[in-house]
Amino acid sequence: MNKSELIDAIAESSGLTKADAGRALDGFVSAVTSALSKGDSVTLVGFGTYAVKERAERLGRNPQTGNEITIKAAKLPSFKAGKTLKDAIK
Repeated sequence: MNKSELIDAIAESSGLTKADAGRALDGFVSAVTSALSKGDSVTLVGFGTYAVKERAERLGRNPQTGNEITIKAAKLPSFKAGKTLKDAIK
């Protein structure tokens, strides 16, 4: 499902117009992005949790040369599905 298909599904299930559903989706994405950039997590009970995870610096190999390289530490967005979402997929 791409963004336009998701907007169509939101509009159909909520009774909103496609334009309103698009603005609602954009607002949701913006709010989650803003919260994660501040280091906060976003929890939607039953659906899941968006959070920022820190990956430590580590050693890796350059696949072309085989030389060891240092891969920098990084902060990455993550999503952990909630119980209701997991149960719906079974």
